[in-house]
Amino acid sequence: MPGTRDMTSQRDTRSSRRTGKTHHTDHTDHTDHTHIILPDDPTDAGAEASVLRFSRRDSLRLVVGGWLGLALTPWMRPALAAYNIWTGEYTMTRKEIESAVDKRFPTTLNYGQLLSVELTHPQIGFNPQANRVNTQVDAQVQNVLLQGQPLKGVLAISSALKYDPVRRAVLLDNPSVERVDVNGMPPTYGQQLTAIGGTVAQQVLNQYPIYTFKPEQLKYGGRDVEPGAITVLPDGIKVEVKTK
Repeated sequence: MPGTRDMTSQRDTRSSRRTGKTHHTDHTDHTDHTHIILPDDPTDAGAEASVLRFSRRDSLRLVVGGWLGLALTPWMRPALAAYNIWTGEYTMTRKEIESAVDKRFPTTLNYGQLLSVELTHPQIGFNPQANRVNTQVDAQVQNVLLQGQPLKGVLAISSALKYDPVRRAVLLDNPSVERVDVNGMPPTYGQQLTAIGGTVAQQVLNQYPIYTFKPEQLKYGGRDVEPGAITVLPDGIKVEVKTK
């Protein structure tokens, strides 16, 4: 009867209020999840939100992974390629030195109105025994006193190394002529060619920078460092750095 159902419903309601329990079917998913609400369409303010579920274990992985990434970031930064932190030395490779020397060529030197020397195609070599760097270039000599085409040959130069603190650079120093070979040049001009080669070497390569340090490369652990001994290797150059 309708009246009977109403009375039963009222008794159930009063009973629920006394016990603090509500009689309904529980459809809640008790799986421990963290809910992230993202709108289906961020441009539509009235769009119904969609729910992405991540378990607590997944959330923990994200947190731990994030902290681990932050912890490892300083160690993953690329270090200066030329610096060895264990020995306190910078190493300049053959490629770096060749790139620096290449910028100096081609070049042409004129001596009065009679003689001109064009230098091209430098090739770098290393002499660890003498602690010197060798530079061989193609030479083309034009002398108006000699008839015919310009004379072609090779000029070999040997240079010491030094560091210039003002320029923060490793320089070729005191270059000397090792060999001058010019095809078709009469032997009587041998001494003159050697003298010319010495002049060319001084003008072209003396005090020429083959590596320039960046300011940050001369600081370590908040302290200033400066280059010291320079050693020629079989395929490069090693520069020791020390604290001031």
